[in-house]
Amino acid sequence: MKWEGNRESDNVEDRRGDGGDGGGGGGGLPFGGRSIGLGTVAVALVASYFLGINPLTMLDMLSGGGGQAPLQQQQQAPAHKPPPEDQMARFVSTVLADTEDTWGPLFAASGKQYVRPKLVLFSGRTATACGTGQTATGPFYCPGDQKVYIDLSFYELMKQRFKVSGNFAQAYVIAHEVGHHVQHLLGISDKVDAARRNATEKQANAMSVRLELQADCFAGVWAYHANQARHIIEDGDIEEALNAASAIGDDALQRQARGEVVPDSFTHGTSAQRVAWFKRGITEGQVSACNTFAAKQL
Repeated sequence: MKWEGNRESDNVEDRRGDGGDGGGGGGGLPFGGRSIGLGTVAVALVASYFLGINPLTMLDMLSGGGGQAPLQQQQQAPAHKPPPEDQMARFVSTVLADTEDTWGPLFAASGKQYVRPKLVLFSGRTATACGTGQTATGPFYCPGDQKVYIDLSFYELMKQRFKVSGNFAQAYVIAHEVGHHVQHLLGISDKVDAARRNATEKQANAMSVRLELQADCFAGVWAYHANQARHIIEDGDIEEALNAASAIGDDALQRQARGEVVPDSFTHGTSAQRVAWFKRGITEGQVSACNTFAAKQL
């Protein structure tokens, strides 16, 4: 992926080194159903290995099935920018800028204003409007403060645990979470949250799948327009992103963790579905192509 020399976003908060907890307090998994992210299914699998917890139980906890109510955001130390010599921080800052330069004009073309999200780098844990964010939760978006949170060590987990590496695969992670921000601005996620509260567990999971697949598609829309405008994609980049999407499909993770697949418990979609919707976004480049909620088949 061609990124060096491109604009870096100023909307990045570096909370790493703030005592290891970014000012947050408490433990546990306090997110409820509103800050689910790309890394959640990966974390469920890791937890099954190190904590002896069934990954399906972890998925239920992380996606709001019996999770605690969101906590109030706690006081933060003053945010500061990442140091200029930090290559990975510069990379994610550049990717965030690229999403800004993509979604701003797309919103403007439809008569809307794009509100740029913040990207928060943290280690250990940190306070958010959705509760105490933890490394174990993986990258996630919190609509309460319109911020994307990531512990950059997640990229090492991708490489070691799921054999997925490369800058474009890493950019896909950011673009997916920004996709959740787009859903929030368009009012899509609020409608899904309201519908899930009156649904059965099976129905709620099915809605979560459509929400996550749409975020994958939005990541593809970003890639399409970013490449059209700035020629960022190099040979092998698309394969990197597809490998990342495939590696964290619900079916792949469940099969790896327990040797069987339980479709009714899916919250993010199968490997094939995640790949297909990202490909749709990057091929068509249209927000309208990402209406997973109208699709009869995913």
